[in-house]
Amino acid sequence: MRAVITVGDIPASGELRVPFGAIITPSARDLAKELGVKIIEMAKGETAAPATPERTVAIGCDHGGFEMKQKLLPVFDDYGLTVRDIGVDYPKPVDYPDIAKQVAELVAGGAAARGVIIDGAGIGSAIVANKFPGIRAALCYDKASARNSREHNDANVLTLGGRLLTETQAEDVLRTWLSTPFGGGRHAARVEKIKEIDRVNLKWTRTS
Repeated sequence: MRAVITVGDIPASGELRVPFGAIITPSARDLAKELGVKIIEMAKGETAAPATPERTVAIGCDHGGFEMKQKLLPVFDDYGLTVRDIGVDYPKPVDYPDIAKQVAELVAGGAAARGVIIDGAGIGSAIVANKFPGIRAALCYDKASARNSREHNDANVLTLGGRLLTETQAEDVLRTWLSTPFGGGRHAARVEKIKEIDRVNLKWTRTS
């Protein structure tokens, strides 16, 4: 099957290497031209370089978020992201702290730049993820909260309530969260204070 390149695959700058014979939508070509991004078609049989952590998203869910996770997985393809799916792979009862812990560890350890966790309400997973130094998990419920979490807080983990959002609402939140960059500026100093709290608490934990 030929790869399809959409606007979600176009980076903000630089170049984009696409598989041989890939279909590039007109809107994607227009955006690339507007941003000055050079599209390079790879030779037949050539494969792209392995996914970098920056382009990797860790995702996990409990039984309350299983159906939503399955429906949201195709969204990551639109952004050219590699998914580290740690489950669950079928809707059996599972404890959300175990799932949230695995996703948070992948992000905190640098294997993935961002993480997405889906449980019934999204609250418990956010609490668990935020126990890990370096994690800034945000429970988002609409596009405004998703945008704010990225622009103001540089959130690197998104939690969603699989039983509180419709599929359309969840997709809107996810797409907004994935496409919104950190605002920097005055927000950078505030995020740095969050990081300093992480460093102090980590030092306190190791010496106590």
